[in-house]
Amino acid sequence: MMRLLPLAILSLFLVACSGDDIKEDQYADWSASDFYDESSLSLINGEFETAITYLENLEARFPFSPYARQAQLDVAYAYYKFDEPESAIAAADRFIRINPRDPNVAYAWYLKGRADFTRGRGFLDDYIPRDISLHDNQSMQDAMRSFSTLVKQYPDSRYAVDAHQHMVHLRNKLAEAELHAAEYYIQREAWLAAAKRGQYVVENYQTTPASRRALTIMIKAYNELGLKELAADAQLVLKANADSKQQVALAESLKELQAPAN
Repeated sequence: MMRLLPLAILSLFLVACSGDDIKEDQYADWSASDFYDESSLSLINGEFETAITYLENLEARFPFSPYARQAQLDVAYAYYKFDEPESAIAAADRFIRINPRDPNVAYAWYLKGRADFTRGRGFLDDYIPRDISLHDNQSMQDAMRSFSTLVKQYPDSRYAVDAHQHMVHLRNKLAEAELHAAEYYIQREAWLAAAKRGQYVVENYQTTPASRRALTIMIKAYNELGLKELAADAQLVLKANADSKQQVALAESLKELQAPAN
């Protein structure tokens, strides 16, 4: 009787396995090229979630096929277009790490930078424009590093020009973010903190429009701190770097900062 028990258990297991609970593998007879062709078609049609499914199956089932490396890159793009920047960044990082000498590494860095740039966006951003300098600037800093790596290491890449344009935009926004912090300190009469923020902008973002505003903040803060010489130095720098039209705008800016708080 005891000898029959294992056989009975095995029989029950086999019966259970033959039931409806076991799902058939719908891709069992697919080749690597099948997965790649279908994923390419899905990308063309904008069906990015479907493309991700095909690409991930391709790499998992055929890791050594000629299509696997391209699948690693395509899935990063698909995640980016599917508005999942964190997954896109992870996929781009993985491609760069596994294929450091691949001709498409520059594109992987570009994708990573674009995904970094869009991190933190919500669905309302497509309808209500927002100033990214008013939000957490970590994603901007990450995007700057990715684009900078691309421009420095692959200056002849077809993506280098666009990456550089993104860097210019990001520098302006990062400088503006520092200004927002400086103006916050001005409102609270935290003059030393405001002066340091202004100085940081002048030292690190000299070529941005924000640098002129930063100098006006420094002048105001230094005067409030009784540091007249430093205020005078900032005023000289301000005048030396402003044309006639900017002089008028800067004079108005100084008047605004010098107006007593209510």
